[in-house]
Amino acid sequence: MVKIVDSKSFDEAVKEGVVLVDFYADWCGPCKMLAPVLDELAEDLAGKATVIKVNVDSENALAAKYGVQSIPSLKVFKDGVVVDETMGFQPKQKLAELVNKSL
Repeated sequence: MVKIVDSKSFDEAVKEGVVLVDFYADWCGPCKMLAPVLDELAEDLAGKATVIKVNVDSENALAAKYGVQSIPSLKVFKDGVVVDETMGFQPKQKLAELVNKSL
């Protein structure tokens, strides 16, 4: 299951293990297309990695901290550090490869 986090819970959510973070907005078309892909990916990665979402409209300071300039922006965190990233809609296989490199 993909969990939506805010600035209060973000550091805790990414501090351990591998976490794919989707920086998104509700009005973003590609973000909406990506949502079901992320849901599937979260199921596939259960027990190995976590998938979370951050709404850039309500968490703009967090988006700025991580240099998000366009959305969807996806970042892979490993033990609290960004280790990989991509932007725009990506098929599930590409996102799985991105995350699996860090497992």
